[in-house]
Amino acid sequence: MIFGFGRKQNEDDDDDDEEEIDYVLFQGALNGNEPDMKGNAKLVQAGLLRAKELITNAIYRRAEMVRIEPKGTFAVSTLFVDGVPFPGSKMPSQAALAITQMLKLLAGLDVKLRTSPQTGGIKAQHADNKFEIRVDTMPTPTGERLIVRIRNVKQTFETPEELGWGNSLKEKIRELASQKKGIIIAAGPPLSGVSCAAFGLLRSIDAYLFNIYSLAKTGKDIAHVAEFKAEEGDTFQQTMARAIRAEGDVLFVPPVRDGELAKMLLEEAEDACIITEMTAKDCADAIARFVQFTEDPILSAERLHGVISQKLVRLLCTDCRQAYRPNPKLLQKVGLPPETKVLYRPPRPDEEEEDEEPEVCEKCGGVGYFGRTGMVEFIEINDAMKQIIEAGADPAKIRDQAKKDRMQSCQSDGMRLVAAGKTSLEELQRVFKPAK
Repeated sequence: MIFGFGRKQNEDDDDDDEEEIDYVLFQGALNGNEPDMKGNAKLVQAGLLRAKELITNAIYRRAEMVRIEPKGTFAVSTLFVDGVPFPGSKMPSQAALAITQMLKLLAGLDVKLRTSPQTGGIKAQHADNKFEIRVDTMPTPTGERLIVRIRNVKQTFETPEELGWGNSLKEKIRELASQKKGIIIAAGPPLSGVSCAAFGLLRSIDAYLFNIYSLAKTGKDIAHVAEFKAEEGDTFQQTMARAIRAEGDVLFVPPVRDGELAKMLLEEAEDACIITEMTAKDCADAIARFVQFTEDPILSAERLHGVISQKLVRLLCTDCRQAYRPNPKLLQKVGLPPETKVLYRPPRPDEEEEDEEPEVCEKCGGVGYFGRTGMVEFIEINDAMKQIIEAGADPAKIRDQAKKDRMQSCQSDGMRLVAAGKTSLEELQRVFKPAK
């Protein structure tokens, strides 16, 4: 059994009777490669059921990611539920290898290649839900690390409402986009929902008033956003120019990873509002990196209009969250209004019932949280910020100015969620706790 899940026998039945399990159904590789099941019959025999157990258990436990780390003669599994790691189990290295190779086969990857990273995906179904399962492997000194990311196709986080954005933020984005020029960046570290934030930017713009073209491969249809295809032989800059000539007001372009694209965006941002992504620690770091890419702080200060970043925070389970009356000193310390009458937290055991077995919430499994949302930071490039960028874009000075100008920060947005009863002070402490 994997993670304590698999074939389980009913204590009241004979050994031959087994509990029926609704396993996940794999439905083909996302890249269209047909897996050679017959040619890999031994692998299928050793790994298919184990792979099904792995994914099925992860779905039951609401895990968005599973990691299997080889440790020599054994491997260690970890499940990530709402971004928080939970220990899985130890398993023999051969069992881990069978799972890894089987998922590579199902994802249309090369099962014989173990010395280079590989990335692929699998279409799957469990009950009435469709899933996309991303498979990433990375060679290690003792084998291959396996990372599996599981996404319920029905659950999207692309609109400002789904992302939990406040009205003031949506209005600010609409105001900047309505200028039909400048650059707005969605930034953040890996796995922080950067692409979701970029889609949120697009969905914040009134598509009935502005022509929005996508020049990036998003892998999905975005309502009211037209895909603008490149013509054969065109450079990307020529494609951007054609999109602008076709009355494109807002252009969604690929992530900025080098100076070539950054400089190109600066040049074209005079004639269209450009939305893109960047990998960065936060908004201030993204601004500094962008200026380094462009090597032109003056023009960057003029044409960079705003940067958005977010941290993901767990939402309290609405079935079992516990209300309490906050201490006035606590409200003053965290900056909440003194008239705040009630806050919420995960359930705590009743002191009078400590000897009794506590009831476990069916919705969240006793965790106290269910799902996640974003705490959003947004830095607008005002006159004071332009001066800092022109002087070299020092991230510390950018952060200080944003705080001075009372721009929305992840901390302030997190307190908004606490006041609304959507998350807890304990969860904010966990998210903002410095990494060791």
